[in-house]
Amino acid sequence: MDVRIVSGLEGAAMARGTVVVIDVFRAFTVAAVALARGADRILLTDDLDAALALKADGIADVTIGERGGAKPAGFDCGNSPYEISDLDLTGKVLAQTTTNGTAGIHAVGRADRIYTGALINAAATARAVRRLAPSVITLVAMGRRRDGRADEDEICALYLRAMIQGRSPDGDAARAFLMGSVPPPPQALLQAGDYDPRDRDMALDVDAIGFAVRVEARDGNLVAVRDAEL
Repeated sequence: MDVRIVSGLEGAAMARGTVVVIDVFRAFTVAAVALARGADRILLTDDLDAALALKADGIADVTIGERGGAKPAGFDCGNSPYEISDLDLTGKVLAQTTTNGTAGIHAVGRADRIYTGALINAAATARAVRRLAPSVITLVAMGRRRDGRADEDEICALYLRAMIQGRSPDGDAARAFLMGSVPPPPQALLQAGDYDPRDRDMALDVDAIGFAVRVEARDGNLVAVRDAEL
């Protein structure tokens, strides 16, 4: 298998084969937690108004997301895994939009299959990809539009690549490195309640969730669902 690592929206646009779009802080940690809390599916959009319209039209039950890290006006939840960790989302359809993660999904070009990527379910994602045995795998570390590459996404890509290639990387070491190296969230977001300090603890809980998150096209939408283990 040819495993490639690329970054940002440009990397997503050139991705080929089986593609994993990685956003550890926080979009695809949120997606994995939401599906673990019983959500039926997540409609991934790169537009705020489109997400709100999905709920207004009765297609989605809950809107979730951020712009600049903050919860958008009219949204039910922000981009916080901790915020949704106690919610009963059983059977709910979510509409999610984020600055980087969902934008990356929409930027992917000619992929055979797409998965979301995060440390919280990295081992399960690697198993899902290995099971498919694709000839080309592209791991897209989304980073941040303003600040460029992000350590957490790049490390997650390296961690995934090692597992896909049959090695056994140290998840505790990855967590410890990131805990000590990643800058803290902006104070303005913390003070406004848009970024719970516990979000990062959850995002760095490596391999805590045992299923991958697959993205597929349904009725004109890109939809994230829990991938069934075979």
